[in-house]
Amino acid sequence: MPGFEYLGKEELKELNNLFKRDKACLFAHGFEKFRKRFHVREFEDQCAKKMKTKFALAVTSGTSAIKIGLKALGVKPGDEVITQGFNFIATVEAIIDTGAKPIMCNVDQSLNMCPHDLKKLISKKTKAIIPVHMLGVTCKMDEIKQIAKKNKIKILEDNCESMGGKYKKKLLGTLGEIGVVSYDFGKTITCGEGGMIFTNDKKLDKYVRDYHDHGHELNPKFPRGEDTVKIVGFNYRMTEMQAIVGKEQLKKLNKIIRENKKRYKKLEKKIKNVASFREEPKKGEQIYDTLILFMKNKKKRNEIVNFLKKKGFGTKNLPDAIKWHCASFWKHALPRNQIKRIKKTKNLLESSIAIPIWLRKSVTDYNKLGEQLHDIITAK
Repeated sequence: MPGFEYLGKEELKELNNLFKRDKACLFAHGFEKFRKRFHVREFEDQCAKKMKTKFALAVTSGTSAIKIGLKALGVKPGDEVITQGFNFIATVEAIIDTGAKPIMCNVDQSLNMCPHDLKKLISKKTKAIIPVHMLGVTCKMDEIKQIAKKNKIKILEDNCESMGGKYKKKLLGTLGEIGVVSYDFGKTITCGEGGMIFTNDKKLDKYVRDYHDHGHELNPKFPRGEDTVKIVGFNYRMTEMQAIVGKEQLKKLNKIIRENKKRYKKLEKKIKNVASFREEPKKGEQIYDTLILFMKNKKKRNEIVNFLKKKGFGTKNLPDAIKWHCASFWKHALPRNQIKRIKKTKNLLESSIAIPIWLRKSVTDYNKLGEQLHDIITAK
């Protein structure tokens, strides 16, 4: 679950140092006379090293990261961008904001993009594919990449919900032309708000870096006020305060995943013989953020959901925020035909229960929860 559970004295100490040492310089660029460090640039370098990519760019959110990435890939009005029906609406919003048309792909039993359905959606207008690694589990990237390569389509990998996960030993967010993560308050690590764009392509990095800062090239030959510019951009800059929190959170990522796994495995062990779980790609390594089980019996499902609320665990997105995570409910953003075609996705999600893995709950708590859920599931 989210890094906000691990916010503490480390983040506070470094924030205090910003005000004491750098005279509260909160801006990512310039003001050299006031400061000793550039925290946004440091955060980018640390994230690039962690992800083993050549480039990383810090921005205001995962949503803005997706939009900027699409712009860098050349997505324009009239183009089509394929993404999946189980998602957060931000991905669709970013597509719409570029002027492109979102095309919705069904998910399979993994609750991520179904490669078989993806094949049916490719057209001459398809400019990009956005697979989304939802709630800690990887997409089937080999199949998706094969389809993209065959049709000469770019991949923007949305890893906003699964930072630290892997596919074939490579970190998620590094498998497409561009990858993005989110650092909002509900993510694996957090800055409150924020996002990061990853790529190994120098030209793509040049575009996203210029675009996120009003087109500024940060030309070393000129002061910022006389900087050169070649493209029209926008303001999606991260602040120094966000970067400071992000750097401390990044140090905690591996521990968060380890602690997630301990709790997840205890819960899974207790109910694995009586429950049906989402499919996990064999080549993937999840971050154990959420355990999702299928429960077709509506009465039993409601009983489990109410029990989870009563015990202080709650649910994550399914069913509590399904309207924000299932494209079937986005009539304000999508045409009727796109909503209609992902009926399979809606049916899968409406029979799912997402149990969050809280770090504030102990391993013993999850072991006990598993025993109690076992009894509820098997009771007649």
